[in-house]
Amino acid sequence: METLIDDEKLKDLFKQAIIEAIEEKKDAVHDLLVEAMEDLAMIHAIQEGEDSKTASRKEVFKVLEDKA
Repeated sequence: METLIDDEKLKDLFKQAIIEAIEEKKDAVHDLLVEAMEDLAMIHAIQEGEDSKTASRKEVFKVLEDKA
């Protein structure tokens, strides 16, 4: 007796399991996606900052005071 599952059937089973897990844990998936987007935004900001000129302490506080 052969118990091999073809690749397509196995792929479909994995897809179904992933979909069910996402549906059951919507909050957890949402939190993970938000955290990943925040991390990407931070990476982008750091890279952008590395390419920009430096600012003095006085310039930084001036910008912060103007926003308050």
